[in-house]
Amino acid sequence: MKLIIQIPSYREEEFLPETLAGLPKQIPGVDTIETLVIDDGSPDRTAEVARQMGVDHVIRTPVNQGLARAFSIGLDYALKQGADIIVNTDADNQYPGEAIPRLIGPILHHEADVVVGNRSPQKLRHFGLMKRLLQFIGSWVVRQVSGTKVPDAASGFRAFSREAALRMNVVSDFTYTLETIIQAGKKQLFVTHVDIDVNPDRRPSRLFSGAWSYVMHSIATILRIYTLYEPLRVFTFIGLVLLAAGAAIGVRFVISFIETGGAAGHIQSLILAAVLLLAGFNTVLIGLMADLIGSSRRMLEDAMLRIRRLELRRDQ
Repeated sequence: MKLIIQIPSYREEEFLPETLAGLPKQIPGVDTIETLVIDDGSPDRTAEVARQMGVDHVIRTPVNQGLARAFSIGLDYALKQGADIIVNTDADNQYPGEAIPRLIGPILHHEADVVVGNRSPQKLRHFGLMKRLLQFIGSWVVRQVSGTKVPDAASGFRAFSREAALRMNVVSDFTYTLETIIQAGKKQLFVTHVDIDVNPDRRPSRLFSGAWSYVMHSIATILRIYTLYEPLRVFTFIGLVLLAAGAAIGVRFVISFIETGGAAGHIQSLILAAVLLLAGFNTVLIGLMADLIGSSRRMLEDAMLRIRRLELRRDQ
């Protein structure tokens, strides 16, 4: 059983040594533990520090590509190195390394495919009231969309079985945290969580400039991924809303026409009703087409999964 702990990093030369020092060297049930640092185009000595600290694998991208891309690069590389379990953690030592054995426990015992570390954000003192509220609402939305029960969807401390990692196809440029949970739920992977403690904040987040920036990016990510997997439901809902609005205005026009004995002064309502009805009908048709495209996408994902498995067998 081989475990690779991957650490996406950007300008982390200051905190990376502390993070690496806290990682476990031995875990019952695991034969080999290796570390992987993905330096996402840092302008400082992040990659050099990682090598000096004895990291087994160091990848450095020429330019900063974002957290989601760095995560995907690490996942792919870890699979090629023969990882049976992949743990993702942050480089700023937010998540304690001693929690990794507990994090991977459900995977070792074949009880889960993906495990997320639950920080219990509502109890974290260094999270302001607004941040705790946003975390609660965001995690609730992700649970509804994904069909999972993860209480802390934004947690970056998580473990993937080899099979789960093979099935992940991150398309977001912002963050992998929400997308991978939604994907796992839609792909019928078993997702669970374990409660963890966290270390105090050492620096402000570099992923977003403020709470509202994070909220807007998160909403866009959730809508995008949910629409990707449930296009018919999304477009049908929008289409029905437009059809209902058009029908209501149309009924209002007919009632006015009957009461006044003519259409004078209400032609605008008739035009608006027609536009809304046409828009609603076309939106439902788009949903049907998107659902058919989604079926093709699922077949492509199955083909990609088989190709990845063949490539990994060849490389090994």
